[in-house]
Amino acid sequence: SVIVRPFGDGRLLVLSQDVTERERMEAMRRDFVANVSHEIRTPLTVLAGFIETLVDVPLNDAERARVLALMQTQSDRMQALVSDLLTLAQLEGSPRPTADQWVAVPALLGQVRSVAVALSKGQHTLEVGSAEGAELAGAATEMQSALTNLVTNAVRYTPPGGAIHVSWRLGDDGTGVLEVTDTGPGIAKEHLPRLTERFYRVDGGRSRETGGTGLGLSIVKHIVQRHGGQIDVQSEVGKGSTFRLVFPAFRVRVALPAAQEASAGMAEGASQGTDLAAEKAA
Repeated sequence: SVIVRPFGDGRLLVLSQDVTERERMEAMRRDFVANVSHEIRTPLTVLAGFIETLVDVPLNDAERARVLALMQTQSDRMQALVSDLLTLAQLEGSPRPTADQWVAVPALLGQVRSVAVALSKGQHTLEVGSAEGAELAGAATEMQSALTNLVTNAVRYTPPGGAIHVSWRLGDDGTGVLEVTDTGPGIAKEHLPRLTERFYRVDGGRSRETGGTGLGLSIVKHIVQRHGGQIDVQSEVGKGSTFRLVFPAFRVRVALPAAQEASAGMAEGASQGTDLAAEKAA
Protein backbone atom coordinates (compact mmCIF):
# COMPACT_ATOMS: atom_id res chain seq x y z
CA SER A 1 0.00 0.00 0.00
CA VAL A 2 1.14 3.56 -0.74
CA ILE A 3 0.18 6.73 1.15
CA VAL A 4 1.02 10.22 -0.18
CA ARG A 5 0.90 13.21 2.18
CA PRO A 6 1.90 16.88 1.91
CA PHE A 7 5.29 17.52 3.51
CA GLY A 8 6.48 21.10 3.75
CA ASP A 9 6.36 23.65 0.93
CA GLY A 10 5.53 22.02 -2.36
CA ARG A 11 6.82 18.64 -1.24
CA LEU A 12 5.12 15.28 -0.79
CA LEU A 13 5.88 12.47 1.62
CA VAL A 14 5.39 9.01 0.14
CA LEU A 15 4.93 6.12 2.59
CA SER A 16 4.89 2.54 1.34
CA GLN A 17 4.25 -0.70 3.18
CA ASP A 18 4.54 -4.26 1.91
CA VAL A 19 1.18 -5.89 2.65
CA THR A 20 1.82 -9.10 0.70
CA GLU A 21 1.96 -11.29 3.80
CA ARG A 22 -1.08 -9.60 5.34
CA GLU A 23 -3.10 -10.14 2.16
CA ARG A 24 -1.93 -13.75 1.96
CA MET A 25 -3.06 -14.40 5.53
CA GLU A 26 -6.38 -12.67 4.87
CA ALA A 27 -6.92 -14.81 1.76
CA MET A 28 -6.15 -17.94 3.79
CA ARG A 29 -8.64 -16.85 6.44
CA ARG A 30 -11.36 -16.27 3.84
CA ASP A 31 -10.70 -19.64 2.22
CA PHE A 32 -10.75 -21.36 5.60
CA VAL A 33 -14.08 -19.80 6.59
CA ALA A 34 -15.56 -20.68 3.19
CA ASN A 35 -14.37 -24.29 3.44
CA VAL A 36 -15.67 -24.71 6.99
CA SER A 37 -19.02 -23.23 5.99
CA HIS A 38 -19.29 -25.63 3.06
CA GLU A 39 -18.27 -28.67 5.09
CA ILE A 40 -20.83 -27.90 7.80
CA ARG A 41 -23.62 -26.79 5.46
CA THR A 42 -23.65 -30.07 3.52
CA PRO A 43 -24.50 -32.42 6.43
CA LEU A 44 -26.86 -29.81 7.90
CA THR A 45 -28.78 -29.71 4.62
CA VAL A 46 -29.01 -33.50 4.57
CA LEU A 47 -30.19 -33.60 8.19
CA ALA A 48 -32.81 -30.93 7.51
CA GLY A 49 -34.14 -32.98 4.60
CA PHE A 50 -34.37 -36.14 6.67
CA ILE A 51 -36.11 -34.31 9.52
CA GLU A 52 -38.65 -32.93 7.06
CA THR A 53 -39.22 -36.45 5.75
CA LEU A 54 -39.79 -37.83 9.24
CA VAL A 55 -42.27 -35.05 10.02
CA ASP A 56 -44.25 -35.03 6.78
CA VAL A 57 -44.02 -38.54 5.34
CA PRO A 58 -45.48 -41.65 7.02
CA LEU A 59 -42.77 -44.30 7.15
CA ASN A 60 -42.81 -47.92 8.17
CA ASP A 61 -40.35 -49.19 10.77
CA ALA A 62 -37.75 -50.29 8.21
CA GLU A 63 -37.81 -46.97 6.34
CA ARG A 64 -37.64 -45.00 9.57
CA ALA A 65 -34.65 -47.05 10.74
CA ARG A 66 -32.86 -46.41 7.43
CA VAL A 67 -33.45 -42.65 7.63
CA LEU A 68 -32.29 -42.52 11.25
CA ALA A 69 -29.13 -44.43 10.35
CA LEU A 70 -28.35 -41.92 7.59
CA MET A 71 -28.99 -39.06 10.01
CA GLN A 72 -26.57 -40.65 12.47
CA THR A 73 -23.92 -40.81 9.73
CA GLN A 74 -24.27 -37.09 9.00
CA SER A 75 -24.23 -36.27 12.70
CA ASP A 76 -21.03 -38.27 13.16
CA ARG A 77 -19.49 -36.45 10.21
CA MET A 78 -20.24 -33.06 11.76
CA GLN A 79 -18.92 -34.19 15.13
CA ALA A 80 -15.66 -35.38 13.55
CA LEU A 81 -15.28 -32.09 11.70
CA VAL A 82 -15.82 -29.98 14.82
CA SER A 83 -13.43 -32.20 16.79
CA ASP A 84 -10.69 -31.79 14.17
CA LEU A 85 -11.23 -28.02 14.01
CA LEU A 86 -10.88 -27.78 17.78
CA THR A 87 -7.73 -29.91 17.64
CA LEU A 88 -6.19 -27.60 15.03
CA ALA A 89 -7.08 -24.51 17.06
CA GLN A 90 -5.49 -26.05 20.16
CA LEU A 91 -2.31 -26.98 18.29
CA GLU A 92 -1.95 -23.51 16.79
CA GLY A 93 -2.65 -21.71 20.06
CA SER A 94 -0.52 -23.68 22.53
CA PRO A 95 3.26 -23.61 23.13
CA ARG A 96 5.53 -26.25 21.66
CA PRO A 97 5.93 -29.45 23.69
CA THR A 98 8.99 -29.48 25.92
CA ALA A 99 11.80 -31.97 25.46
CA ASP A 100 11.80 -33.27 29.03
CA GLN A 101 8.83 -35.66 28.78
CA TRP A 102 9.71 -38.96 27.13
CA VAL A 103 7.27 -41.18 25.26
CA ALA A 104 8.00 -44.90 24.81
CA VAL A 105 7.82 -45.68 21.09
CA PRO A 106 6.92 -49.39 21.63
CA ALA A 107 3.83 -48.34 23.61
CA LEU A 108 2.95 -45.86 20.87
CA LEU A 109 3.18 -48.57 18.22
CA GLY A 110 1.11 -50.93 20.36
CA GLN A 111 -1.70 -48.40 20.69
CA VAL A 112 -1.71 -47.72 16.97
CA ARG A 113 -1.73 -51.44 16.22
CA SER A 114 -4.91 -51.82 18.28
CA VAL A 115 -6.55 -49.01 16.28
CA ALA A 116 -5.50 -50.55 12.97
CA VAL A 117 -6.80 -54.00 13.91
CA ALA A 118 -10.16 -52.55 14.95
CA LEU A 119 -10.54 -50.50 11.76
CA SER A 120 -9.31 -53.19 9.38
CA LYS A 121 -11.58 -55.95 10.75
CA GLY A 122 -9.28 -58.59 9.32
CA GLN A 123 -9.39 -57.23 5.76
CA HIS A 124 -5.71 -56.26 5.54
CA THR A 125 -2.30 -57.65 6.33
CA LEU A 126 -0.99 -55.55 9.21
CA GLU A 127 2.67 -55.42 10.22
CA VAL A 128 3.94 -53.29 13.09
CA GLY A 129 7.68 -53.19 13.65
CA SER A 130 9.56 -53.17 16.95
CA ALA A 131 11.27 -50.22 18.62
CA GLU A 132 12.85 -51.70 21.74
CA GLY A 133 14.18 -49.01 24.05
CA ALA A 134 13.29 -46.13 21.72
CA GLU A 135 11.81 -42.95 23.17
CA LEU A 136 10.66 -39.60 21.78
CA ALA A 137 10.55 -36.34 23.73
CA GLY A 138 7.24 -34.52 23.49
CA ALA A 139 3.50 -34.80 23.95
CA ALA A 140 2.29 -38.41 24.01
CA THR A 141 -1.29 -37.55 23.00
CA GLU A 142 -0.11 -35.52 20.02
CA MET A 143 2.25 -38.22 18.78
CA GLN A 144 -0.45 -40.84 19.12
CA SER A 145 -2.90 -38.59 17.25
CA ALA A 146 -0.45 -38.05 14.38
CA LEU A 147 0.39 -41.72 13.94
CA THR A 148 -3.26 -42.76 14.35
CA ASN A 149 -4.29 -40.33 11.61
CA LEU A 150 -1.79 -41.88 9.21
CA VAL A 151 -2.80 -45.45 10.04
CA THR A 152 -6.51 -44.58 9.80
CA ASN A 153 -5.97 -43.15 6.31
CA ALA A 154 -3.99 -46.23 5.29
CA VAL A 155 -6.81 -48.55 6.37
CA ARG A 156 -9.50 -46.37 4.75
CA TYR A 157 -7.86 -46.17 1.35
CA THR A 158 -6.19 -49.57 1.08
CA PRO A 159 -8.51 -52.12 -0.59
CA PRO A 160 -9.29 -55.38 1.22
CA GLY A 161 -6.42 -57.81 0.81
CA GLY A 162 -3.85 -55.02 0.83
CA ALA A 163 -0.99 -54.56 3.28
CA ILE A 164 -0.14 -51.86 5.82
CA HIS A 165 3.23 -51.62 7.54
CA VAL A 166 4.09 -49.37 10.49
CA SER A 167 7.73 -49.09 11.51
CA TRP A 168 10.31 -47.17 13.51
CA ARG A 169 13.95 -46.58 12.68
CA LEU A 170 16.87 -44.33 13.50
CA GLY A 171 18.23 -42.10 10.77
CA ASP A 172 21.95 -41.83 10.06
CA ASP A 173 21.91 -38.35 11.60
CA GLY A 174 20.27 -39.52 14.83
CA THR A 175 16.74 -38.54 13.83
CA GLY A 176 13.80 -40.79 14.67
CA VAL A 177 11.49 -41.90 11.88
CA LEU A 178 7.97 -43.28 12.23
CA GLU A 179 6.80 -44.69 8.92
CA VAL A 180 3.43 -45.88 7.59
CA THR A 181 3.41 -47.71 4.26
CA ASP A 182 0.37 -49.06 2.42
CA THR A 183 -0.45 -50.80 -0.86
CA GLY A 184 -3.40 -48.54 -1.61
CA PRO A 185 -4.21 -46.73 -4.87
CA GLY A 186 -1.37 -44.24 -4.48
CA ILE A 187 -1.40 -40.49 -5.07
CA ALA A 188 -0.48 -38.64 -8.26
CA LYS A 189 2.62 -36.43 -8.03
CA GLU A 190 0.73 -33.20 -8.68
CA HIS A 191 -1.26 -33.67 -5.46
CA LEU A 192 1.68 -34.35 -3.12
CA PRO A 193 2.71 -30.72 -2.41
CA ARG A 194 -0.81 -29.85 -1.23
CA LEU A 195 -1.69 -32.96 0.76
CA THR A 196 -1.28 -31.30 4.15
CA GLU A 197 -3.40 -28.24 3.29
CA ARG A 198 -6.65 -27.89 5.21
CA PHE A 199 -9.61 -29.47 3.40
CA TYR A 200 -7.48 -30.49 0.42
CA ARG A 201 -8.72 -33.78 -0.98
CA VAL A 202 -7.31 -35.82 -3.83
CA ASP A 203 -10.75 -37.36 -4.34
CA GLY A 204 -13.35 -35.32 -2.48
CA GLY A 205 -16.27 -37.68 -2.97
CA ARG A 206 -14.35 -40.75 -1.88
CA SER A 207 -12.87 -38.95 1.11
CA ARG A 208 -16.32 -38.04 2.39
CA GLU A 209 -17.60 -41.57 1.79
CA THR A 210 -14.82 -42.96 3.99
CA GLY A 211 -15.55 -40.47 6.76
CA GLY A 212 -12.62 -38.11 6.23
CA THR A 213 -12.86 -34.45 7.26
CA GLY A 214 -10.03 -33.19 5.06
CA LEU A 215 -8.10 -32.04 8.15
CA GLY A 216 -6.24 -35.18 9.23
CA LEU A 217 -2.96 -34.58 7.40
CA SER A 218 -3.01 -30.91 8.35
CA ILE A 219 -3.20 -31.99 12.00
CA VAL A 220 -0.32 -34.43 11.45
CA LYS A 221 1.83 -31.69 9.89
CA HIS A 222 1.14 -29.29 12.77
CA ILE A 223 2.02 -31.92 15.38
CA VAL A 224 5.30 -32.90 13.73
CA GLN A 225 6.33 -29.27 13.18
CA ARG A 226 5.53 -28.47 16.83
CA HIS A 227 8.09 -31.14 17.72
CA GLY A 228 10.67 -29.63 15.37
CA GLY A 229 10.23 -32.35 12.76
CA GLN A 230 8.76 -32.75 9.31
CA ILE A 231 6.43 -34.99 7.33
CA ASP A 232 7.65 -36.63 4.14
CA VAL A 233 5.36 -38.32 1.60
CA GLN A 234 6.29 -40.67 -1.22
CA SER A 235 3.62 -42.20 -3.43
CA GLU A 236 3.06 -43.74 -6.82
CA VAL A 237 -0.29 -44.32 -8.47
CA GLY A 238 -1.20 -48.00 -8.39
CA LYS A 239 1.60 -48.94 -5.98
CA GLY A 240 0.76 -47.30 -2.66
CA SER A 241 2.10 -44.59 -0.37
CA THR A 242 4.64 -44.05 2.39
CA PHE A 243 4.24 -41.35 5.03
CA ARG A 244 7.24 -40.56 7.26
CA LEU A 245 7.29 -38.53 10.45
CA VAL A 246 10.87 -37.40 11.04
CA PHE A 247 11.75 -36.17 14.54
CA PRO A 248 14.98 -34.26 15.30
CA ALA A 249 17.84 -36.01 17.07
CA PHE A 250 17.49 -33.99 20.29
CA ARG A 251 14.03 -35.53 20.76
CA VAL A 252 15.26 -39.10 20.28
CA ARG A 253 16.97 -41.52 22.63
CA VAL A 254 17.38 -45.28 22.67
CA ALA A 255 18.01 -47.17 25.90
CA LEU A 256 19.96 -50.41 25.78
CA PRO A 257 17.88 -53.55 26.50
CA ALA A 258 18.47 -55.00 29.97
CA ALA A 259 20.50 -57.93 28.64
CA GLN A 260 22.79 -55.63 26.68
CA GLU A 261 23.18 -53.32 29.68
CA ALA A 262 24.20 -56.28 31.85
CA SER A 263 26.62 -57.46 29.19
CA ALA A 264 28.07 -53.97 28.84
CA GLY A 265 28.42 -53.73 32.63
CA MET A 266 30.23 -57.07 32.82
CA ALA A 267 32.54 -56.05 30.00
CA GLU A 268 33.32 -52.77 31.75
CA GLY A 269 33.97 -54.61 35.03
CA ALA A 270 36.27 -57.08 33.31
CA SER A 271 38.14 -54.23 31.66
CA GLN A 272 38.62 -52.48 35.00
CA GLY A 273 39.80 -55.74 36.56
CA THR A 274 42.36 -56.24 33.80
CA ASP A 275 43.63 -52.69 34.23
CA LEU A 276 43.96 -53.20 38.01
CA ALA A 277 45.85 -56.45 37.54
CA ALA A 278 48.18 -54.77 35.11
CA GLU A 279 48.84 -51.99 37.60
CA LYS A 280 49.69 -54.51 40.34
CA ALA A 281 51.98 -56.43 38.04
CA ALA A 282 53.77 -53.24 37.20
